[in-house]
Amino acid sequence: MARRTKKNVGVIGLGIIGSRVADNLRRRGFPVFVWNRNPRPFPNFVGAPAELAEMCDYIQIFVSDDDALLDVVRQLAPALAARHIVIAHPTVAPHSMRVAADLVERRGARFVEAPFTGSKMGAEKGELVFYVAGDEVALREARPILEASSTEVIEIGEIGQATVVKLATNIVTSASVQALAEALALINHAGVSSDKFVAALQNNASYSKTLSMKLPKMIDGNFEPHFALKHMLKDMLIAGRLGLSYHLELAVATAARDRLLEQEQRGYAEEDFSVIARKYFPETPLPTVEQDLELFEKPPPIEPAATISSMGEVAAAVHDVDIAPPPADPESQPQPATDQSVSMESTGELIAPAAIETNQPETPPHDAVSPEGTPEPQPGESAAAKSPMDLLAKLLRGESARTDES
Repeated sequence: MARRTKKNVGVIGLGIIGSRVADNLRRRGFPVFVWNRNPRPFPNFVGAPAELAEMCDYIQIFVSDDDALLDVVRQLAPALAARHIVIAHPTVAPHSMRVAADLVERRGARFVEAPFTGSKMGAEKGELVFYVAGDEVALREARPILEASSTEVIEIGEIGQATVVKLATNIVTSASVQALAEALALINHAGVSSDKFVAALQNNASYSKTLSMKLPKMIDGNFEPHFALKHMLKDMLIAGRLGLSYHLELAVATAARDRLLEQEQRGYAEEDFSVIARKYFPETPLPTVEQDLELFEKPPPIEPAATISSMGEVAAAVHDVDIAPPPADPESQPQPATDQSVSMESTGELIAPAAIETNQPETPPHDAVSPEGTPEPQPGESAAAKSPMDLLAKLLRGESARTDES
C-alpha cells in the first residue's frame, strides 16, 4: 500500500476565497475535504465540521465573522487532538481570535491566526498574502499549506496581532477607494476625460495595486464582488471599536464606514465595496433645475372671461371662487341694475355694470343701498365719485363701493 506523503487538508467555508483555496490545494496535490454551512456540489463534501476533523490534519477556516468562527470552532472541538492544526483566516475582533485559539488549544491541538490580503483574482492565481501569528512550530508546519495559495507569508507575533495588522491595512484600502470615488466624481463633473485622469494617476506616487484593480471597474460601473461591501463594512466597524478601546479617534475609518453603510442600506451589501462610487454616479439621473420642481402644487392659472354680466362674476374671477347663477325665472323681468351686460373696452379693462350710463332714470334702484343701510349718493356728487373706473378699482381692492363724500 502506497504511503501517503501529504496530509489531508480540510477547508471550511466555500465562499469567494475558500472555494479557490481548495482548488489551489488540489492542484498542489493535497487531498482536500470541504464543509460549508449551506451544502454545495463540491468534491469531498462532508456532513459536519467534526467529521472533517476526523479525516483531516490541517483545517483552514474561511467564514465571514466572529460568530461564525466561534460556532465552527465549537463544532470542531470535540474531534480535535494533538495532530491537528487549525488555521483561522477570517477578519474578526482580536478578542474573538484569542477565544477561538483557547478553545482549540484546550483540546491539545494547535492554532494559527492567518488573515490575508487579496481578493477573488488573488485567490484564483494563488497570490494571496497571509499575516500569521501563533506558535513557531505550528507556523512552520502550516507554511506549506499557506504557500499553496499565496506569494508571501508574513509572521506578525502573538495571536490577535495579525488581525490588528489586517484591520489596519483595510483602513488604508477602504479609504483609498473612497478617495478614488470622490476623485472620479470631481473629474466627471468638471468634464475631464476619464482616460486623461487614468494616465495622470498611473504616473502619480499615490498609485497602488488597489487603485489599478478598482479604477477601471469603477469607471465602467462594474461592481461584481471581489471583496463584498458587507465584509469591508464589518472590518471598519471592528476597526472603529478597536480604536475606541485605545481611546483613538479614527476619523478616516469612521468616514469610510459611513459611506459603506449608506450603500449597504441601499441594498448593495453583496456587491464589491467599490460600489460606494454609486453615491456620486447614481443609476438614475438626478433631476435638473430645468425640470421646474415644486415643493407644492401650483394653483391653476385664472383665464379672463370675454364677458362678465355682474359684479359677482368680477369677484369670482378675482378670487377664483365659483358662484352659482340664480335659478332662471321666465316670468320675471330682469332689473336694470343686474341685467346690464358689461363688455370689454379696447383697453381690456372691466367696467362695473352699476356705473354704466344708460337711458334709465338717474334715480338709483330701490335696492341700491350702502352696507350701513343708507341710500347711495344721489346725482350732484363730484365727477370723480361717479367714475366707473374708480368704483371698479375700489371693488377690486376689496374696498366699499361707497364714495368718500357720504
